[in-house]
Amino acid sequence: MGNHISTLKVQSLRDCEVDDAMFEATKQGIVEFVVELLKITQPLIFHNDDRRHVFMIAIQYRQENIFSLLYGINEGWKAHILNQTDGDRNNMLHVAGEIAPPSQLARISSPALHMQREVQWFKEVERIVPEWCKKSKNYYGETPYEVFSRSHKELVNEGEKWMRDMANSFIVVGTLIITITFAAVFTVPGGNAQDGFPNFLQKRSFMIFIMSDAISFFTASASVLMFMGILASRFDPVDFLESLPKKLIIFLSTILTSIAAMTVSFSAALWIILQHRPWAIIPIIIMASIPVTFFVLLQFPLLVEIYSLTNATGISFDRKMKPWL
Repeated sequence: MGNHISTLKVQSLRDCEVDDAMFEATKQGIVEFVVELLKITQPLIFHNDDRRHVFMIAIQYRQENIFSLLYGINEGWKAHILNQTDGDRNNMLHVAGEIAPPSQLARISSPALHMQREVQWFKEVERIVPEWCKKSKNYYGETPYEVFSRSHKELVNEGEKWMRDMANSFIVVGTLIITITFAAVFTVPGGNAQDGFPNFLQKRSFMIFIMSDAISFFTASASVLMFMGILASRFDPVDFLESLPKKLIIFLSTILTSIAAMTVSFSAALWIILQHRPWAIIPIIIMASIPVTFFVLLQFPLLVEIYSLTNATGISFDRKMKPWL
């Protein structure tokens, strides 16, 4: 197919719908197909009824593998591509300001992370376009930043609501853990001797109880403070890039640690009280670990997803691509 296509003229390429096939491949992210066609006939980059070239389509449909091909093009072609506009005088940064298709947003679990990914795309395109693109107005008189604000207004509101709902839900959990762990220090298992010291102070299991209770208390306190930081945020689109996700990472990490430590503290207290009846301890500890296990299974994948997206491993822009065109 490549050998045959290389012999065709521009009009023949259009008649055979080769350009349509390439743009469909761009929308679907089939990078191998796009690379082979562009190696054969470079003018295909600019074939589109809407005057949007391949890399504009890649931005529009959030196909980072195809967008990364731009880094492997020689400087002459790259400058020409970066300075192109479509039929509505939109440059590449205008296109990045448009909201992603629903099929792309559906790949991520929450509106806040949708917003983070959108800001990451906009910042990446902003980094490489010429300076004039940042202030240029399209046919409707909008700059790229105005396009971004308008098209993402609803998504910003959804992301804010999602984060506030999460913070309000878990602040109750954090406050409850603080209350329980604080009270546990003054009602230690086995009681206190006449001199005021705990009766089981010398036992290893008691030290495990105290240490895990302290860890649970301090991490729960940190999570509540982080909740307050999230609720006090201004929720500007730029905040979704790093500020809010990092707060969410700290919050989820501390609340997970706090719940795990509280379970260890509870198990250690049971061991102290029922150490002469080990047959009763094991089933109780197993039952105590069930809700913690469920909580970790539900929330840990979200923590991993936020961490990966925040550390730029979620979007694989290949800035060091070797020259290919």
